[in-house]
Amino acid sequence: MDAKDRQIIRALQANGRMTNQDLAAEVNLSPSPCLRRLRNLEDSGTLRGYSAEVDAKAYGLPITVFVRIRLERHNEDDVRRFESRIHAIDEVLECHVLTGASDYQLRVVVPGLDAYEDFIRHRIHPIGGIASIDTSFVYSTVKKTNVFPVID
Repeated sequence: MDAKDRQIIRALQANGRMTNQDLAAEVNLSPSPCLRRLRNLEDSGTLRGYSAEVDAKAYGLPITVFVRIRLERHNEDDVRRFESRIHAIDEVLECHVLTGASDYQLRVVVPGLDAYEDFIRHRIHPIGGIASIDTSFVYSTVKKTNVFPVID
């Protein structure tokens, strides 16, 4: 991947609906080489798809929660079971494996506090093997972007 490919990616991260003509102009290429590079990025799996950015509050999910989870044991079966169950929970938008005091951090969206309690009691607790759950509610977002930084 070269600097021109990264320019294409950044332009699409900022506006995934732009036409190839507009993309080519944005990255200073003619349309045919731009489309060829775009297809190569898609075929290689670097560009994994296109999606719409939706306002969670307008959608009806105004509460974002970061949930840090520590497992009781770290054997292969418990880790596999936890990760498999997390994959199946729609409210979990992201799940990251961490270093430090917690094993995982989840980004969860819910319509209200009652729904969050239900999420913990009926979706997370039944997984089992969880030593601790630490919750932080988001009350404001200072920065959110899907556009990667420029790298050399």
